[in-house]
Amino acid sequence: MALRPEFTLEAANQRGSGRLPGLFGFRVTAVSDKSLDAELDVRPEILAPNGYLHAATVVALADTACGYGCLAHLPHDAANFTTIELKTNFLGTAREGTIACTARPVHLGRTTHVWDATVYRRDDRRTIALFRCTQMILYPTR
Repeated sequence: MALRPEFTLEAANQRGSGRLPGLFGFRVTAVSDKSLDAELDVRPEILAPNGYLHAATVVALADTACGYGCLAHLPHDAANFTTIELKTNFLGTAREGTIACTARPVHLGRTTHVWDATVYRRDDRRTIALFRCTQMILYPTR
């Protein structure tokens, strides 16, 4: 399935303004027909009380990257999508710096998409989490 032409890097980064992605500092850094790359800066507001990266921050980064990837690859007659399942395996953490994510499609169907993402520390590329989600494709009601 080809990348939707209206899904540009600029459009992707404007999409989250005033919403959760903008709140936690989500930035798309690259988008293609095979992947979507994104990142966010680690700051005190997104850490857990123990001083380490909050698990919800990692999930928000991965789920948003996969969601934007899904939007970029929606079938031409689809209206939107919603996440129906997600799973995360945590392998590491961070306390500072920038964390990044690469999301890749596993299945791009007409009714569902499945995406995998790897979240990692940008400075040393150490993996923080492996993520998989399934999205249901939504069509206009007639």
